[in-house]
Amino acid sequence: MPISHDHIRATTNAYLDAHPEDKHELAPLFDLLDTGADVTSRKEMRGHVTAGAVLLDASGRVLHIHHNALNTWLLPGGHVEDTDTTLAEAALRELVEEAGLNGAAISLAHPEPAHIDIHPIPANPAKNEGDHQHIDYRFVFRLDRDADVALQGEEVSGYAWKNADVIVDESLRSRVLPHVA
Repeated sequence: MPISHDHIRATTNAYLDAHPEDKHELAPLFDLLDTGADVTSRKEMRGHVTAGAVLLDASGRVLHIHHNALNTWLLPGGHVEDTDTTLAEAALRELVEEAGLNGAAISLAHPEPAHIDIHPIPANPAKNEGDHQHIDYRFVFRLDRDADVALQGEEVSGYAWKNADVIVDESLRSRVLPHVA
């Protein structure tokens, strides 16, 4: 069963309980939900949800991947699938797919997202997609034991473990740093 609007709303409300200062930024999401838009469908160009993972190793470094389509370094993540039942599950699935890690070696550091970000995505004519918005739920995970990274070559061409203080998004960085050992 796909991720429900009730789950998205409940996850967002729990996030806003911890970060009420973000309420104004997330208003467009609630507007979409109120219209009945299918925000789990990547065909919803006004905005659709995605799930991202901040993976911390034992040294407190964060896994970054080089994304082929955007030709930049990002945190693992992507679109939700019909088989995902929660946003955290979707983030873990994307992490495991893109980095080729064993999901049994990874644990969720906190049940709520560390950050929710709405950002523009440029048009991609190869996928017949126009400009659109991603509503990205970012969860913090821990790598519980050593595991080899085996990249998904279709989407990812490199990886690096970087200090958490280099996370570009200031809000995300400030919310990840307390998790660093």
